[in-house]
Formats: sequence, C-alpha cells, structure tokens
Amino acid sequence: MSKLEVLNPSTNEVIKTLDYTTDEEVNTLVDRAYDAFQTWRNVDAHERSELISKWSALIKEHRDELARLITLEGGKPFPEAQGEVDYAVAYVDWYAGEAKRIYGRTVPANTPDKKIIIDQFPVGVVGAITPWNFPAAMITRKMAPALAAGCTIICKPATRTPLTTIRLVELAHEAGIPEDVVSYIIAGGKDAGNYFTQNEKVRKVTFTGSTPVGRKLISLSSDHVKNITMELGGLAPLIVHKDADIDHAVEQTVATKFRNAGQTCVCANRIYVHEDIADEYEEKLIKAVHELKVGDGFDEGVKIGPLINEKGVEKVLDHIDDAVKHGGKLSRPLEEVKMGGNFLKPVVITNANQDMKAMHEETFGPVAPVMRYSDLDDAIRYSNDTEFGLAGYFFTNDYRTGLYIYNNLNYGVIGWNDGLPSAAHAPFGGMKESGYGREGGKEGIEPYLETKYLSVGLK
Repeated sequence: MSKLEVLNPSTNEVIKTLDYTTDEEVNTLVDRAYDAFQTWRNVDAHERSELISKWSALIKEHRDELARLITLEGGKPFPEAQGEVDYAVAYVDWYAGEAKRIYGRTVPANTPDKKIIIDQFPVGVVGAITPWNFPAAMITRKMAPALAAGCTIICKPATRTPLTTIRLVELAHEAGIPEDVVSYIIAGGKDAGNYFTQNEKVRKVTFTGSTPVGRKLISLSSDHVKNITMELGGLAPLIVHKDADIDHAVEQTVATKFRNAGQTCVCANRIYVHEDIADEYEEKLIKAVHELKVGDGFDEGVKIGPLINEKGVEKVLDHIDDAVKHGGKLSRPLEEVKMGGNFLKPVVITNANQDMKAMHEETFGPVAPVMRYSDLDDAIRYSNDTEFGLAGYFFTNDYRTGLYIYNNLNYGVIGWNDGLPSAAHAPFGGMKESGYGREGGKEGIEPYLETKYLSVGLK
C-alpha cells in the first residue's frame, strides 16, 4: 500500500510520511474498541471525568507543540493555531463536567402499582471523521463527549492534517485513557466511510465535512441503522442593516470572513449591505482587508496563511473570474491577488449580484463579495435561498429589527453583532442540508447516548 505524505502548504514540502492503516488493522481496532467498550461503559462517571480532565491538562501543557503542528500541516497563522488549541481545550473541559451530568428521571406511572424509570446509556463504538481545517477543535468536540458518555471512539483525521489528531490521541493515552478506548486510523475518506458504516460493531458515525460526502455516509449508515451526526457544508450570509455600527460590522466581518484564510464552514461567504451605508462600509472593509498580512503561518504578524493546496487556490480563482464576468469589481488587481504557490491576497468584490458563483457556492478562500440591498426582506430572502443552513450573521442596533432577522433566518448558528459566535458550551450545528445533530453544549453529548425506559411492577 502506498504511503501518505503530509505536506506543508506554505512550501509544499513533505513534513512526515505515514503508513495507511490496512483493512485488517482497522478491523482489529474496531474489535478492540468493542471489547474495551464493555469495560469503559461501566467506569464511574467521576473517574471518566477525572481522566478527561487530565487529558485537558496535558493539552494545555503541550499547547505550543500542538499549535506548531496545526500551522505546519494546515498553514494556519501560529497565534490563530494557539487559539484553536484553546478552543479544543474548552470542549474537553466542558465534557469532563458533562460526564457527571448524564441524568435519568422517574415519570409518574398511569397506575399506582408501577414505577417508571428512564436512564441513558452510551451508544457503543464511535467512528469519527473530521476535516483538515480545524484538526484539533473538530476532533476534540467528538472525542470528549464520546468519552464522557462512556463510548469508545476511533478517529479518522483528514489525510492533509493527521499529525495534530495523532498527538491528541497520544496525550489522551498519557492521561490514562486506555489505548483501545480512543484510537486513530490513517485512511482516505471513502475507505474510512466504508469501514465505519459497514462494520456492525461501530454503532455511531459522526462526520464533519461536505454535504455530498455526508449524503453518502447517511445512505451507507442506513444499512445497519446507525446513529449518525452530520455537520455538513455552509454558505453563511452576513447582513449589515442601515442602523448598524459600521466600524464594528467591518471588524467582525473581517474576523468571520478571513479566519483561516476563509477556509471555515461558518465564515461569511456572501455579504448583503443596505444601500444607505454601503459606500462607507465597503471603503472601510477594503482598507481593513488590504492591511491583512499574508505569509507563512510562523512569520510575525501574518494574519492569512496559505490555502490548503493548489486545488483550493484554483477554486477561489474560478469564483473570482466568474464574479468579474458578472460585473463584480475587485478591490485589488487580480495579478496582485495571485502571490504564487498556495498564497492569495485577500480581496473584496463590490457590485456583487445573485448571478455569481460566490453567492451560491462555498468559496473557502479569502474573498468577500458585497451585494447591496434596499429592502431587508430581500436580504433575508437571498440569505435563505440555499440548501444550506449552518451559520449566518447580521448587524443592527435596533432590537426589533434584530429579532425579526433572527426569527426569519433559517440557520442553526447565528451571530447578532457577533462574527465569532461558536463556543464549547453552546450547541453547534445546521439546518436543512447542513446536517443534523449538535456538537457542543449539553446537546452535544446526547448523540452518544441511548435512552432506556424501565417500567417496574410494584405488585
């Protein structure tokens, strides 16, 4: 079997060469995870919580080491990578606490000679598949609740960024979590999907990635009626209404749009600005965007690193070309945007319209198309005119307008005057074809639990 070469997207140099996990090895790992589940499920919740907390302490201790791996294999600026490690820790800490809050309940019976008891039990072996853009945060928000619930878990990191996950699993073992309780495989997405969906001992599949792949996994999982959680594609709108604080809206637009070079599923993909303030907003946005330093993630002051690979660059340039063909105006010359390799300078596209690909497809790059509107209902309609429903943003200082927008946007995660709404203690997930199930918050542990109902006869 061929080897996996992990590349540094800043240089395209090989960082490390890994062996792919063989079919036989995967089956062995599943068998071991299944056997380990019989013991781990019965470990006292307080003991599980303590072990997860020890894991958290080790992640904090190795914060810079993990951040360096994230930057090395994913290109993310080092301070941003440090922030991702902190975000990952927040999930681990939250579910260390939630392990002790898996409550049952009693329900009044319909007859005096019965007692009804309801409990929750871990679902079993979990197969987790994660993307490359958040190699620490995406896997910990699956690992931590699974472990807290009493499940065992096998992780399949993206082949572009496996090193961070490997190190996180190693730290979990160092913390005292048994090796067969949490493990990883190195495999392509299609292979991993088949491993997890077709093996009857894997009872849950949790996936973060594209909607087309999610659809396939849902279909395959139906063969064995598996428990599944899907966090799929996004096409986040951002609405700036005429009564918004423009400076704050610009600051938050940059925060949500250009984090990780625009390679996030919740970054603003299309921006709708009221015509009364559009000139000022566009001028200030362009100024802020052009000040963002592009370069290697380890260089001082860099805010935007490389895109993950050449294919990602090609897609962004295709969206830019298409926007220009449909009347879009670039804030800087295209020749200036193209820096060579996997680097692109960020660009704002003004005079955007609904005919552009960037307004209907996830760009996943440092491009911000801005379209003007006069009627708020039009902006809301444009925002909802998509099969996706993961994240959305809006800016207004009028509470009535804000509640109206909130009530009418069909998105699972919404930021009001907030470009970075994600938090470990809040439920994250989408509507429509952006998936189902939630990660984070008290809702995030529910997909790893099964409910049992016991009716006790008292006579």
